[in-house]
Amino acid sequence: MVVPLSFYRSERAMKLRAEGRAEGRAESVLCLLEERGVVVSEAVRERVMGCRDLEVLRGWFARAVTVAVAEELFVEG
Repeated sequence: MVVPLSFYRSERAMKLRAEGRAEGRAESVLCLLEERGVVVSEAVRERVMGCRDLEVLRGWFARAVTVAVAEELFVEG
């Protein structure tokens, strides 16, 4: 039985995979903060989970290692 693979190569499939990667990275940012004992407000949680830019999420993940409060994720510099 041959299964058509066109869907898996489609633009829609690529978009779904990208969304999944972004969601996973956002969850990682929040998990890291929570494991470190940093309180995460609902506003921070919504902003992180709403972000779909993988590079922004990568930066937030790097900052999540050292921030004292969750809102510091969004401070550039």
